[in-house]
Amino acid sequence: MSTTHDVDARTGGAPTGTTAPARGPAEPGGRVPRPGHGERPPAPGTVRAALLVAEREVMAQVRSKSFLISTAVLLGAVLVSIVLGSVLGGRVDAERVAVVGSAASVVEDQEGLEPVEVADEAAAIALVESGEVSAAVLPADDDDAGAAVRIVALSENPSGLVMALAEQPEVELLEPPRADEAVRYLVSFGFGLVFLISATGFGSTIAQNTVQEKQSRVVELLLATVSARALLAGKILGNSVLAFTQTAAIAAVAVAALAVTGQDEVLGMVGAPLVWFVLFFLVGFVLLASIYAASASLVSRMEDVGTVLSPVMMLTMAPYFLVVFFNDNPTVLTIMSYVPFSAPVGMPVRLFLGEAAWWEPLVSLVVLGVTTVGVILLGATIYDRSLLRTGPRVRLREALGR
Repeated sequence: MSTTHDVDARTGGAPTGTTAPARGPAEPGGRVPRPGHGERPPAPGTVRAALLVAEREVMAQVRSKSFLISTAVLLGAVLVSIVLGSVLGGRVDAERVAVVGSAASVVEDQEGLEPVEVADEAAAIALVESGEVSAAVLPADDDDAGAAVRIVALSENPSGLVMALAEQPEVELLEPPRADEAVRYLVSFGFGLVFLISATGFGSTIAQNTVQEKQSRVVELLLATVSARALLAGKILGNSVLAFTQTAAIAAVAVAALAVTGQDEVLGMVGAPLVWFVLFFLVGFVLLASIYAASASLVSRMEDVGTVLSPVMMLTMAPYFLVVFFNDNPTVLTIMSYVPFSAPVGMPVRLFLGEAAWWEPLVSLVVLGVTTVGVILLGATIYDRSLLRTGPRVRLREALGR
């Protein structure tokens, strides 16, 4: 049994009662292209491409166990060092003194004294003679109207106890003392070490990824979609976000640990410099990241990375060693705070020590920002002209087109 369909010429040969699909213009040879096939999607703009590369860099690092472990270790080390410093710094054995009656109220509020209440004077003297307490604080005799208490000791005058119980007038200092030498060194060491670890770690990641992409020819596929400048911008942006997040987390952990351990005095001194350090670090890292990426683009093998990164590694390590060895030298710290490569460490240290005027960090930050923009432009030129060149190391003069 057969079925007959009427054909209408207006429908292009489709059976009657149906609608023929719309057709586009015929290609040579009579073929009609199908929508969505054979059409190349438009390339993303520079900003969009840079954001895509940045997202790729961030996700690759976040999924890396080494990054997560190193970050956790770094945060844990900061937390442990602050807590341990609080415990060791506050470990002062209180002086035990026997107190009788109303004398207890005089001793109980004194820092460094541990009152031991006894029933009477005889019991207090017995504790002094046995050595269980260093002295006894007793109510003053009726004929001694000028004092509230009297002190009984064994063989030596307890001058520390006397000073603690003496009424001391309020003292106002016109020039507050500088930070304690130990605290000064530890804070300077901390700023330098955090900058060194973060800048070196993320900068080396940028360099290694750049060389791996050149060595494996992946960069050729990337450049078929995005420009070299967008690729560079994405790498710097992605790693800068990670470095900034890590540094901000370290600062937050440090502030929280200082607050919880009751180190309010240190927190008051280091709070504002920490904020400035995070801000300076962000701009300073972008400066160094540009140099790391541009330097790595000059070589095509991982074996040659160390050679081209030696100068930038020295620039990264210099602030750490300078602030460790010259943290008590105002001249060196002042010079450091205005040199772009060392300003992220030098200026926060000077702010912590109270040696910088209010306008100095602003001027230093402007100098650092202008220098960073110039280095980015120069680094982009080197990166663009060297990225597709394989084989021997590209000379800097050739990369600059000179």
